[in-house]
Amino acid sequence: MMIVAIAASPLIYLAIRAFDGHAENLNDLFSPRTLNVIMNSLLLTVSVVISAALIGIPVAWLTTRTALPLRRMWLILCLMPMAIPSYIGALTLLAAFGPVGSLQQILSMIGVHEIPQIYGFFGAWLTITLFTYPYFVLPVRAALLNSDTGVEEAARILGYSRWGVFRTITLPMLRPAIAAGALLTALYTLSDFGAVAVMRYNVFSRAIYVTYNNSFDRNRAALLALMLVLLTLTLVWLERRAHAKAHNRRRVSARGLRLIPLGRWKWGALLFCASLVSLGVILPVAVLLGWAINPNVTSVVDVNLLQLSWNGISASILAAAAVTIAALPLALYTFRKTSTSRRALVSLSYIGNGLPGIVIGLALVFLGANALPALYQTLPLLVLGYAIRFLPYGVSATQTALNGVSLSLDEAARSLGLNGWQRTRRVTVPLVSAGIFAGMALVFLNVLKELPTTLMLAPIGFKTLATRIWTASESGTLALVGLPGLALIAVSCIGLFILLWRDHAQRKGNR
Repeated sequence: MMIVAIAASPLIYLAIRAFDGHAENLNDLFSPRTLNVIMNSLLLTVSVVISAALIGIPVAWLTTRTALPLRRMWLILCLMPMAIPSYIGALTLLAAFGPVGSLQQILSMIGVHEIPQIYGFFGAWLTITLFTYPYFVLPVRAALLNSDTGVEEAARILGYSRWGVFRTITLPMLRPAIAAGALLTALYTLSDFGAVAVMRYNVFSRAIYVTYNNSFDRNRAALLALMLVLLTLTLVWLERRAHAKAHNRRRVSARGLRLIPLGRWKWGALLFCASLVSLGVILPVAVLLGWAINPNVTSVVDVNLLQLSWNGISASILAAAAVTIAALPLALYTFRKTSTSRRALVSLSYIGNGLPGIVIGLALVFLGANALPALYQTLPLLVLGYAIRFLPYGVSATQTALNGVSLSLDEAARSLGLNGWQRTRRVTVPLVSAGIFAGMALVFLNVLKELPTTLMLAPIGFKTLATRIWTASESGTLALVGLPGLALIAVSCIGLFILLWRDHAQRKGNR
């Protein structure tokens, strides 16, 4: 399919670069430093996925199935880390807990002049976990809202404890949603550049960036990127296996949910949610606000924040629309007829999300300069880079929504004489509209925060809040990150609002 071919187009560049190099580059793949990069990447990815799941699944359950006080407010606040880029999160965590951060300054007053370093694995793991656990909250919460609670109530009548019901009935039912969240979290971790660069942890994305920019060895960097592609496809294959084992074509109607009283666990649940919000939302905003009102900063912000915001919003809307148009046929391709070859073909569309933005940027610069010079340094090429990077968000959200649609509805429409396009437009799309809008909102959020792809592909003079923040941080003027950082978070909340509005509208429509 043309969509898959475009999504996998960075592989052309990587193959040309990788196999155009010298033999020593191939030998270097098995060197100790390369093996160290591989082990670091695997350790960080597995650790983030586990910790994000241990946070995200309880948050989804607490805000869906329990009588948690102000649970709608806690849901919104716990999802807000999605609006904060990882590089801003890393910078603010360093400002608070770094070697010369606020915590160190406070402790030095009582004689503690050194605290454990936050740089390295711990800092990268903490940062990425805090800003990726919402990728578990969203699909798991949707699965909980759309599940039939009758089976769980029957198990309770038969004498199962609440934990027994959750372990034997609820958790297996959530397996596809958990697998989807794990895949998105793992792909985000593998491709993230900002957090690992700030925390100085050497994984694939940082190693590729350093190789490209410092040693100018693009052949070795391409080989590293191909290894990252292989790891990405392995993750997608594992997610597909988990999804296939729990695949269910039945659409169930969610009954009125009976909220579970928390009793004495209420205070622990509130402390849990408050801790997440404090580290993932209040701390970054407070640090940015402190930088923004710093009286020692004499340099005026030399950019138009409104123009930067509009550039980011317009590019994000275009990218979200492009991803939606491309994701729907891919999701339908495996919905109406499932086969190994079809699933494998769609899996290729996930390659872009597992690659660092700099690789996608260089690949499109190469292809644009050599094959499509008219698109070189234009907004359409930038949007194409975004679409390749975040196509999996649209595909995953749409496929998750399609899992709740019975094939019998499609077959009934076909028996009434509707062709494939008519069935899609009149039956399927209305049923999965919530999933489509969720995918659009996710793409919108992530495009606003995307940094390497923007730096590589943006037209001359086209700057966004993300690029302005990175320029200020690279020059060491962190105080000038404050206003653009707060503006980026505010603009990103638009996508989060759309996501929550669609969720609320769907729930009212199901009542």
